Amino acid sequence: MAVVGIDDQLCFALYSASRAMTAAYRPILAELNLTYPQYLVMLVLWEEEQVTVRRLGDRLHLDSGTLSPLLKRLEAGGLISRQRSREDERVVEVTLTPEGRRLSGRAECIPEQLFSATGMTARDAEGLRDAVRRLTDALSASEGRKDS
Repeated sequence: MAVVGIDDQLCFALYSASRAMTAAYRPILAELNLTYPQYLVMLVLWEEEQVTVRRLGDRLHLDSGTLSPLLKRLEAGGLISRQRSREDERVVEVTLTPEGRRLSGRAECIPEQLFSATGMTARDAEGLRDAVRRLTDALSASEGRKDS
């Protein structure tokens, strides 16, 4: 059996698309003084206002070792605050600051800017997003079965 070439590999297509998407976000997010991973954290907080570090990690599929430095930089920038829960000191809660809330208004146009750069129809983009989610779910489930 012949090895499938790199251009025919699904993993490489996804990797390339991810890098291209992140690169497309870079100049837009630079205006907000955010990196792409920081933007993802802010998206969750703009949705939920306050979350635990654990929930944030679950939503973004990030471990605490990756998340902690992101949160530290966002806190230093005045966009979030972190506090230990009063009910359980092991739990750290992340909350938007007023400045973090105000930033959401400046970020509202970002999805539209990126969508227009793709040249895709809304239907195509939704179909691709849903297919990638199904792939992620299937791979996560498969990984979970291996750990058992």
